[in-house]
Amino acid sequence: MRLELGGDWQVVDATGSIAFVASFPGNLITALHHAGHIPDPYWGMNEYDLRWIADRSWTAVRAITLDAHQTDCSLIISQLDTVATIRVNGDLAFEAANAFRRYQIDLSNLLVVGENSFEICFKSPTAEANLRQERQPFFVPYTTNYPVPNGNMLRKPQCDFGWDWNAALMPSGIYGDLYLQTNQLPQIGDVLVHQEHRDNYVVVHVVVDVVADITGSNGTVTASLCGQNMRSQINDARAHFRFEIKDPELWWPVGQGSQMLHDLEISAGVQSKTQKIGLRTLRLCSEPDEVGRSFMFEVNGRPIFAKGANWIPADALASPVSVAGIRGLLQSAVDANMNMIRVWGGGWYESDAFYDICDELGILIWQDAMFSCSLYPADDAFLAEVTREITDNAKRLQHRASLAIWCGDNELIGALTWYEESRADRDRYLVAYDRLNRTIEAALKAVDPQVNWWPSSPSPGPLSFGDAWHDDSAGDMHFWSVWHEGRDFEHYRDVAPRFCSEFGFQSYPSMDVIRSFAAPEDFNIAAPVMESHQKNDGGNARIAETMFRYFRFPVSFEDFVYLSQVQQGLAIHTAVTYWRSLKPHCMGSLIWQLNDTWPVASWSSLDYGGGWKLLHHMARRFYAPVTVSTAPTKTGFQLTAVNDGVEEVLLKVRAEALACDGRLRLLGEVEIKVGIEAAVPVLEVSDLAADEVLVMRWPVNMSAKLGKNLAADMEYDHFAPIPYKMLPLEDPQIEISIARNVSSADQTGTFQIDLTAQKPAFFVAIEADCAGRFSDNGFLLIPGEERRISFTPDDETAKPVFKLRDLHSATYG
Repeated sequence: MRLELGGDWQVVDATGSIAFVASFPGNLITALHHAGHIPDPYWGMNEYDLRWIADRSWTAVRAITLDAHQTDCSLIISQLDTVATIRVNGDLAFEAANAFRRYQIDLSNLLVVGENSFEICFKSPTAEANLRQERQPFFVPYTTNYPVPNGNMLRKPQCDFGWDWNAALMPSGIYGDLYLQTNQLPQIGDVLVHQEHRDNYVVVHVVVDVVADITGSNGTVTASLCGQNMRSQINDARAHFRFEIKDPELWWPVGQGSQMLHDLEISAGVQSKTQKIGLRTLRLCSEPDEVGRSFMFEVNGRPIFAKGANWIPADALASPVSVAGIRGLLQSAVDANMNMIRVWGGGWYESDAFYDICDELGILIWQDAMFSCSLYPADDAFLAEVTREITDNAKRLQHRASLAIWCGDNELIGALTWYEESRADRDRYLVAYDRLNRTIEAALKAVDPQVNWWPSSPSPGPLSFGDAWHDDSAGDMHFWSVWHEGRDFEHYRDVAPRFCSEFGFQSYPSMDVIRSFAAPEDFNIAAPVMESHQKNDGGNARIAETMFRYFRFPVSFEDFVYLSQVQQGLAIHTAVTYWRSLKPHCMGSLIWQLNDTWPVASWSSLDYGGGWKLLHHMARRFYAPVTVSTAPTKTGFQLTAVNDGVEEVLLKVRAEALACDGRLRLLGEVEIKVGIEAAVPVLEVSDLAADEVLVMRWPVNMSAKLGKNLAADMEYDHFAPIPYKMLPLEDPQIEISIARNVSSADQTGTFQIDLTAQKPAFFVAIEADCAGRFSDNGFLLIPGEERRISFTPDDETAKPVFKLRDLHSATYG
């Protein structure tokens, strides 16, 4: 039996002055807004005026009527945010203090036949955080990303206290499970899966946690997998199964094969549970070598170049996020040829739906434990809670085909050097960090001794506390010199990471997102509203200063927004294309970041709400399985081919010089075999004039068999040896033709947009006045060559109006 407790609850603040209805799953800030007590938290500068909400405690109550068969129950609750007291019929049932755990609370001694009252008091997160800091034996420094102090004291998303891309609203609420479940035995708990792979053969060991009266049939559990049915007796609250599968159909990351998932079905008494299992091996290869220490993922024996981005919470207020919204963000990652997502350590261990989708889509998951940038307590009570948190989530996620690695934290090694207290007393804080890190590792390995474990990100390796922000020789690297130090984009070519798990460059959100929080009178980067939606100190100035180095000053505010996205894409394009050319020395690049939590200037490639920035369109091209990159040499330019597919391809690469007046001349052409093991130098060219850029072309689609081209169309990229502001750009005179591809009698469907130009048009961007998806954007339009783009509106009945921008129109007027 399962009785849902979600839905409407009556809520009142600690002063008794504010009362409203909140719907759970949900958060109290959104509920206050819907009830009319507060304005939109994301509009204008409202965030600052709404931080008082977190300074109060709030109590939610509701009643439910139970009959005699329903009183022997437990309360199942998850993502309870955060310090909360639960009372049933006035009696204390539980005190919670960890938003990352799943709770099962036996209420059989508290429930009665008839009406039962449930009361959840959400204590003020700011007051609780401050109180816990006061109780520490010594001060524990917190990140300067917090505009509100002491968030490191609470086991809730660290970015809730603000980050350099997030609003500081410190929400409270319940975002996961909320229901009563009968205590009838047996009950199925977590299911762990371990695999042993041999040639065309796999042994799958399944361990099922079961709470049961082991007498009679209650002591029996059944399981089925790949057509095999088995029965097991319960021993020490567990049932064990061993499946032997010949010629297994394997699970592969996207782009490497199919994402075959097999149903593992478990039954015990009246309870049943089904989990999707992918049969695969997934190994972290990190060994000392002649350079330092390697870092690479190997799936089913095949080395994988990780192409992807970092994931932060999909909303600053958690509960507005739907499964469809999560799927849209993850599908956009796959559509941009990404194969890995790093779940960053300052947010959430994500929902089951998130990992379901990653399994289905073939997205590898780098999973951080939820500790980021601050230092943390190391007392026994805190570490015991960490053990429960990690154990809970490790058991929940262990069977996932997509789960590639568990990492202990985000940037805590670096944090040891960031604070006056830890610099002055490094030994104390280093020991505290080591206690926390070892607690996380021990809890993970107690669940799964074979887990792929990495102590911290970035890290040169186990028990190494070096500077992985500037040392590119070992482990994973966070490379932030271009953004935070204001270095030129070309500086990305001065490092050769083994695996870069963070790097990024900011842009403004798209105009439709800006209009969701700012009025036209605020359309200025120095306006207080625009500055309030820029959380990185000096961020707006850095965007503008960088723009002056590469481009002429934009004509209008909207052009400024467009150009910020162009330069963001150019920065990341420079890094990714060069690092991919270093394969296999470098075997991964994860952009900071994929998504936004609210409408804000940030490093994301997707806008808040899921729209594609120009960076994301560029990522689809520079993360393509087969690509050609260019880097300057002492005598010219080196073109390098990269193949991340599954077979060798025969690649035809053509290099041309494109002048600003439209003249195009051949510099070189080559046909070469490109395998999957390493990047291959294909062509070196020189002799570019001052007004020319280098254009590279190669086939878009390669056949499965060597030597066959399935597509006549070509992919192309370009390289500008000098800043764009120095190029003598001419009006490209773009001509546009729009037609609707009607798919049904109601005249709905996609729009076909055909473009031609008389002169080169750089970074052509098409904008629509309604939400939707362009097939491409931010591209080079070569004179005399038609480019066909499709646009699919979210609303099939929409009649969009399109607007064109390009580098000339945005900077010449």
